[in-house]
Amino acid sequence: MNRNIIVLDTTLRDGEQVPGAKLNMPQKIEMAQQLKRLGVDIIEAGFPASSQGDFEAVQAIARSVGDSVSITALGRAVKSDIDAVYESIKLAQDPLIHIVLGTSNIHVEKKFSRSKEAVLQMGVDAVRYAKTLLPAVQYSTEDASRSEFEYLWATIEAVVKAGATMINVPDTVGFAVPEEFGDLIRRINERLKNLDDRVVLSVHCHNDLGLATANTLSAIRGGADKVEVTINGLGERAGNTSLEEVVMGLKVRESFYRAQTSINTKELIRSSRLLTHLTGLDVQVNKAITGENAFAHSSGIHQDGLLKDKNVYEIMSPEDVGADSMELVLTARSGRHAFKHAVEKMGFDTSDGAEFEALFAQFLELADTKKEVYDHDVYYLASSRSGASRSGGKELYELDSFQVITNDLYPTATVQLRKGGEAVKGSAVGDGPIDALYTVLRQLVGIDAELKDYKISSLSRGKEAIGRVNIRLAVGGRSYSGRAMDTDIIKASAGAFLNAVNAALLDEGAGTTAEQAAANEGAEQAATGQVAEHAAAASTSGQAAASKQRGHRRSKRQAPL
Repeated sequence: MNRNIIVLDTTLRDGEQVPGAKLNMPQKIEMAQQLKRLGVDIIEAGFPASSQGDFEAVQAIARSVGDSVSITALGRAVKSDIDAVYESIKLAQDPLIHIVLGTSNIHVEKKFSRSKEAVLQMGVDAVRYAKTLLPAVQYSTEDASRSEFEYLWATIEAVVKAGATMINVPDTVGFAVPEEFGDLIRRINERLKNLDDRVVLSVHCHNDLGLATANTLSAIRGGADKVEVTINGLGERAGNTSLEEVVMGLKVRESFYRAQTSINTKELIRSSRLLTHLTGLDVQVNKAITGENAFAHSSGIHQDGLLKDKNVYEIMSPEDVGADSMELVLTARSGRHAFKHAVEKMGFDTSDGAEFEALFAQFLELADTKKEVYDHDVYYLASSRSGASRSGGKELYELDSFQVITNDLYPTATVQLRKGGEAVKGSAVGDGPIDALYTVLRQLVGIDAELKDYKISSLSRGKEAIGRVNIRLAVGGRSYSGRAMDTDIIKASAGAFLNAVNAALLDEGAGTTAEQAAANEGAEQAATGQVAEHAAAASTSGQAAASKQRGHRRSKRQAPL
C-alpha cells in the first residue's frame, strides 16, 4: 500500500517573502484558485499578524477556496499572532493554526535571549491557547536541522501533549544533507508514533545548498507524511522545496518511495506559468519539470532516439505535467478553439465569454501583423488583458501617448497619462531614453519612486518579437514590481513603471511610519511575556476568547521558516 503524502503549499506565505514577489489581493485569490485546481491539500495563505492587508488577503482566500481546501496561516508563539491567524481563517471549512518557534541553540540564545526551558514553555502555552480556538494546530520547530536532538524531541513531546496535531520539522536555512535529514526524521517518527500515532509529521526545507528536494524526499523515506512546498521553488534566499519536483519525484519513482500525492499533475505547468506571470519572476530555462527546456531536445543523438521511442530520453511525458510535446504555432486562420486551448495552457481563465472574445480579436490583429503567433505572444496578450482587470474599481494611471527622443546631448521624453477622466502631460530630459521616460513619469504621478532593478528580455521571435520589461521600485520603504510586454520596448518600459506605481497605490498599508513600526515592535515584546497567562485563562474560558475581533495589526515583518 502506498502512503498518501499531504501537500501544504506555502507559495502565498513563504514564497511571497521574495523581494519583488508581493501580490495584491486579487492576484492572491487568483493564485489560490489555481492551487485549488492543482489539488493541494492545505494552502498557507499568509502571515496575518504582519499587516492589515495580509490579514484581509488571508481572510479573502479562506472565503474563496476554503470550502474545499484546508486553509492555514502562520503566527509566532504570541497570543496576538494566534488571534490574527484564527480570525483570518475561521471561515474556512477546515482551518489550521500554524505556530512557529525556534529550537536551535542560536535561536534560543541569540533570538530570544531566554533559557531553553522558558522557550519550550512559550511553545506549550501557545499550543494550549490555540487549542481553545481550533482543534487543528501545527507546531513548527524552527531551525530543527541545527537543533540538539534531545531538546528538539523534548519540545515536540511537550507540544504534542499540549494538543498539537501536526509537527513540522523545518530545515530553515538549508543546512541539512539528505542522509542526515532522513535519519533525523526517522528518529523523530519512531518516537512520535509511540507517543501519539495520530500526529502528522511534516517537513519544510529550504534550498540554500540546492538540496531542498533531495532532503524532502529523504524525509518521506524516513516517515514524513506531509511536505511544505512552493510552486517553482519560490522562497526566501535560494528558495523552498519545489512542489513540482517532489510530486513528480514520487510519481516517477513510485515503486521506490511507495508514496503518492493527490496533486493533479496536469496542472503543474499552468500553476508555474501563472505564478511567473503574477510575480514577474522567471523560472530558469533548464529547471526540472517547469523550465522552458525541461522537455526540449537539441542533440541529434537524443532526437534520433526520441523518434524511435520517447522512453529513450524521457522519463515522464510532457503531457503528464500539462506541457505540450511541441510548441503550438497559431496564425490568423486558427480558430477560437485552438486559441482558447493556448490561453488556458498559459494558466489564464477563459470563462468570461465577452472578455475572451475581446482577447480573440486582439489575437487576430496581432496574427495579421506577425503572420505566426507563438506561445509567448499568446502569453503577452492574455497577461496584458488580465492585468488591466485587477484595479478593484480604483482609478489607476494609464499611458495615453508618449514620445521619446534619444541622442548624446539631451535625451527627452514627453508623456501624457490618464487617471480616470483626468489627463496630465509633461516632459523631461535624462541621461538616456529610459531615464528621461522615468523622470517625467515620476513627475506626473507625484510619487517618490526609486528604480531598484530594470530588466528587459525578448519573449518571441522575428522582427516583431515581444519585449518584456521587469522593474522593481522602492516607494515609501516598500518594494513593488512592475512588468509589461510590447513589441515597442520603450512602451513596455513605461507600462512596467506604471504597473509598479499602480501596485503601490493599491497597497493600502503602504503608509506605515517608522514610529508606528517601533511602537508595534514594543507591543509585541510585551505580548510575548503574557502568553502563559493568556493560555491559562483561555483553558478555563474556552471558546469565548475566540469570539473577540482583533483590531490590532503589526507592521510588516518577514516571517520565519
